[in-house]
Amino acid sequence: MKTLFQKTGTEVLRHLGAKGFCRKTLFIAIPAFASLNAFAQQPAVQDSVKPQDYKLDEVLVQAVRAGSKTPVTFSNVSKEELAPRNLGQDIPALLNYLPSVVTTSDAGNGIGYSGIRVRGADATRVNVTINGIPYNDAESQGTFWVNMPDFASSAENIQLQRGVGTSTNGAGAFGASLNVLTDAFKHDSSGEISNSYGSFNSRKHTVKFSTGLMNNRFELAGRLSNIASDGYIDRASSDLKSYFLQGTYVGNTTLIKALVFGGNEKTYQAWNGIDAATLAQDRQFNYSGMYTDADGNTRFYDNETDNYQQDHYQLHWNERLSDVWSTNLAFHYTKGKGYYENYNDNATFADYGLQPVNVNGVTITEEDLITRKWLDNNFYGTTFSANYKGSALDVVFGGAYNKYEGDHYGQVIWSRYSQNTQPGDHYYNDYAAKTDFNAYAKANYSISQKLNLFGDLQYRTVNYKAQGILAAPVDDTFNFFNPKAGLTYTVNTKNTLYFSYARGNKEPRRDDYENGSTKSESLNDFELGWRFKTGNTSVNINTYYMRYKDQLVLTGALNGVGAPVYANSGDSYRMGLEADATIALTDRFTLRPNIAVSDNKNIDFFNETDSGVQNLGKTEIAFSPNVIGACQLIYHHKGFQTMLATKYVGEQFMDNMESDNAKLKAYTTTDFNISYEFKPKAIFKSIVLNGLVNNIFDAKYVSNGYMYGDPYYYPQAGTNFLVGATLKF
Repeated sequence: MKTLFQKTGTEVLRHLGAKGFCRKTLFIAIPAFASLNAFAQQPAVQDSVKPQDYKLDEVLVQAVRAGSKTPVTFSNVSKEELAPRNLGQDIPALLNYLPSVVTTSDAGNGIGYSGIRVRGADATRVNVTINGIPYNDAESQGTFWVNMPDFASSAENIQLQRGVGTSTNGAGAFGASLNVLTDAFKHDSSGEISNSYGSFNSRKHTVKFSTGLMNNRFELAGRLSNIASDGYIDRASSDLKSYFLQGTYVGNTTLIKALVFGGNEKTYQAWNGIDAATLAQDRQFNYSGMYTDADGNTRFYDNETDNYQQDHYQLHWNERLSDVWSTNLAFHYTKGKGYYENYNDNATFADYGLQPVNVNGVTITEEDLITRKWLDNNFYGTTFSANYKGSALDVVFGGAYNKYEGDHYGQVIWSRYSQNTQPGDHYYNDYAAKTDFNAYAKANYSISQKLNLFGDLQYRTVNYKAQGILAAPVDDTFNFFNPKAGLTYTVNTKNTLYFSYARGNKEPRRDDYENGSTKSESLNDFELGWRFKTGNTSVNINTYYMRYKDQLVLTGALNGVGAPVYANSGDSYRMGLEADATIALTDRFTLRPNIAVSDNKNIDFFNETDSGVQNLGKTEIAFSPNVIGACQLIYHHKGFQTMLATKYVGEQFMDNMESDNAKLKAYTTTDFNISYEFKPKAIFKSIVLNGLVNNIFDAKYVSNGYMYGDPYYYPQAGTNFLVGATLKF
């Protein structure tokens, strides 16, 4: 699992274990707006017209969202589609049935640390935005949904773009872009109380409210959530708390939103995985926290936990200047602070700045220690844009300036013998700063009623400074030019064809510097697709070819402190065919199948061994299954809905050398989901009852792993369930 969402790497970072690898987001959300395309298209709002008639909230995502005439491959998921399954699992689990998606969970049941891969690309290559703003961690470039528990309850809709897509701000999209639009404002007041319970003592409690638009101008809305679970894996517990509060002002030509949201998480570490022998004997075993006491007994430290708090502050101001011009301006600040705690068995004094001690005439240089590795960081900046919307031309000019500042430090909070440290002493101190500036111009031009031309030019400059990663400090600047272009041809009201080219560039992560990989990566992405839509039936088929230069791919190995190792693979490519459909079989039955068939290869892959450098030729890129498929059969009638969903993930390798023992077996899982909404005559507007049974055939499968000499695995839960009730008033 850790390979899906890496932590800022090295022992100085808070989310690396002695063996485990993947830890927490330093970078905390960036909130700020994108463009006002949709807002600009609306006529002036008169006082007699209800503002909710216009989807003003969608201005938050217009600069990064794809539409019907955008030559990009994408899938949309609405709040209504998320709701029946939204019983406590993280956003990756809720998106599991989208094309080319593979999800995984440390705890094995989709709560706590979880991750997503798209077209074989892990979370460091998936550009994530919240309201059109990048969310990926500045240093590790990963995304850690555990920091925003129950965020699906505040999501209006989610769009997943595969390939480079329309990503404008933030980390380079080297596999996909995922953007989330938070709750739209409501005209009428409302409230919700939601509770769920399930396997492994999992439970979710959520309270939501909205004042509705007061005087047709102001709305205040919010959410409080608490999610807890013991986890499928032994001791993989989660205690997750979150909040969301937004105030909205809607004027005739103005939309202003102020948002505050955040989360606090405490999870017992479960990122070490288990070896093959343990997998066969005890799938739920967890090495984390294991140590030998003074009497030689094997014990487990009860606070081997990850602890993190992050708070996001956003202010968005959108103004329509005329019928054709609009602007937006956003400011944001995010504060994050936390640590992970480890029991270190037989730790060497010198590694922690401690001096040898004499105990009863014996010089001791190793002992048991308990350490905390801290992150204390700030992220702040601004984004801005101006939009011109004419009859044939829609163009956006914009940019962003963001800065990250992070302290990394470690503390010894207990030792068996040594008294060399005082409370508050640091045995290491690291500092990192990253500035990210970009400027762009993107346009859609209607050459004719049927032919639409898309273009996007972006200049991005990134400076990264860090101390403590290498013997010498890091101070690197990268300058990137990222062009995109494409054509959309509307054959008729039912059929659309598109073709696009996009170039992406990506700077190294903090871990990459430590591992000696300091090159930037580049990607040329070609997409060709067909969209068909008639009535309630739609079909999307596309092919893609993604050619990489110096792509950093997971080697399947871990470094000395348990972080996954990436290496520049030289030339590599991903190519494939993706197809998905929504088919209305009857007025009550809907079928949603999808399949992705791909070829993912390193070209002339070199492996360095003790006997020299070995050219292995073409090899499979790690964690890139050649076949991924899913199918949902949905029955819906009035307030009743059931869904039977099956997911297939083909075999994949955990290294780039196609080693036999590095192969993960193919697996198939099937879930059953049921939902019923009824409307009582008094007190509540409606009551919704939900039920979800995951893996109904009890498949024994592994969704992720790594190579640490031998293979290590992350087993997922067998049959498990969640049930819930929501009261709406």
